[in-house]
Amino acid sequence: MSLTDREAVIDFVEHAYFGSVQRQDIAAVMDCFQPGAEAIIRHGDKPIRQFATAPQGDVADLRGFYTHLCGNYDTWFGDFTHIVDIGAQRSACYFTVRLTPKPKGLYADAGVQELQNCNFFEYEHDGIRNMIIYYSNSGSAEDAPTGYPVK
Repeated sequence: MSLTDREAVIDFVEHAYFGSVQRQDIAAVMDCFQPGAEAIIRHGDKPIRQFATAPQGDVADLRGFYTHLCGNYDTWFGDFTHIVDIGAQRSACYFTVRLTPKPKGLYADAGVQELQNCNFFEYEHDGIRNMIIYYSNSGSAEDAPTGYPVK
């Protein structure tokens, strides 16, 4: 895989990255990230959560985030709109997320949640170096990203 054109980036984002999350293939999700990659989740005015493939201090484990997400929800991603800058090796996408709680998960009684997300990606060596996730979930009263426990 080489992220050298718009179609390759869109395929990577929709199928390699989000497709792996949707299939709950955590190893494949993590393969989308470069060593030392970082991710930030911003949810309105709630505290920023920081994750990394090599966590330390207040930065949480990125694999732990996906393990928690996939362990408690079935996910669907769609309705993508992409903005791609090949020269800068960056892209952004706006999309819909549907989280369906698993019957034996921590949020079994929470009901299906539909979110509007916007992710910003920076790439290096055909993988994600940095990712920022912005999302809206007006039904969430948590002080953390939807479905992710506070430390």
